[in-house]
Amino acid sequence: MDLTKDIKSIRAPGWISDFRKFIMRGNVLDLAVGVVIGSAFTAIVNSMVKDLLTPALGAVTGGVDFSNLFITLKGPVKATLEEAQKAGAVTLNIGVFLNAVIQFLIIAFCIFWLTRIVGKLVRQEKEVAKPAEPPPPSREEVLLSEIRDILASRSH
Repeated sequence: MDLTKDIKSIRAPGWISDFRKFIMRGNVLDLAVGVVIGSAFTAIVNSMVKDLLTPALGAVTGGVDFSNLFITLKGPVKATLEEAQKAGAVTLNIGVFLNAVIQFLIIAFCIFWLTRIVGKLVRQEKEVAKPAEPPPPSREEVLLSEIRDILASRSH
């Protein structure tokens, strides 16, 4: 009994080859890479906002912690958002919203500069890749062209 012949004789369902073609398309792979890089980029920006900008802005504004900037609409009034949420209070989380806006602006700013830099690099690459002007025709080509033109003018 030859196992390799048995394995080769098994026919895969048609959808498997369709799925393989779908996955191997360039745009699907590009999208997957973009999603992975985007999630990593988001983690960096979240850390920048949480660990760098929010404390700096808090120091500038007199120690205000944006994450604890909230208004209690209903329920017990507590000192921090976490305490208010544990107590079951209904709150307007202004600080959480401000952090989200700051994160969006930082992401938009970073993407703006990234696309601007990449655009300049692409333009520079295109300028370098421009084909050089063709060299002038050789002396022999010029003479042959002249002979061709003379013969053409005599035949008319």
